[in-house]
Amino acid sequence: MNFLYSLTKRVRQNHAVEHATMHLLSRRHPSLRLVGRTTASGFLLYGQMDTETVVETVLEALDRLRHGENELAVHPNCGTNIVVGGTLAGLAAWLATRGRRRSFWEQVPSALLASTAALVIAQPLGMLFQERFTTSPAVGDLRLREVVSGRWGTTMAHRVELARR
Repeated sequence: MNFLYSLTKRVRQNHAVEHATMHLLSRRHPSLRLVGRTTASGFLLYGQMDTETVVETVLEALDRLRHGENELAVHPNCGTNIVVGGTLAGLAAWLATRGRRRSFWEQVPSALLASTAALVIAQPLGMLFQERFTTSPAVGDLRLREVVSGRWGTTMAHRVELARR
């Protein structure tokens, strides 16, 4: 059980650093298209940027999280938001049509209305879910171990490895 707790804590911290890095990169380069994916050892960044910029930004992200800029740990384009939205929309559509003896086409308006309302609710809920469950800005002694660059198809990729001091 201790291993699972430790792994979850590490992934949540890595996820926070990924988000903070993406926030900072996006502010500096508004036209930059980025995709990130958290791993147990750090995270991956896909986008056209040089390795030096990634290293500098990860170091700054760690520093800013350590100094209390917790809002950097939550990102509006996180996959967590998509999961929360999809789950709520699906559940709302199912509940809206459950137990009704109407044709499929008669149920569509109820399902659409319910799922749309769920998606509106899901936006702030997804951010809250990130804050409470999928990220942790308490990065403590986390440090940048290395950044390895390469190509993933035609896209530049950077594997950011984080470690404990």
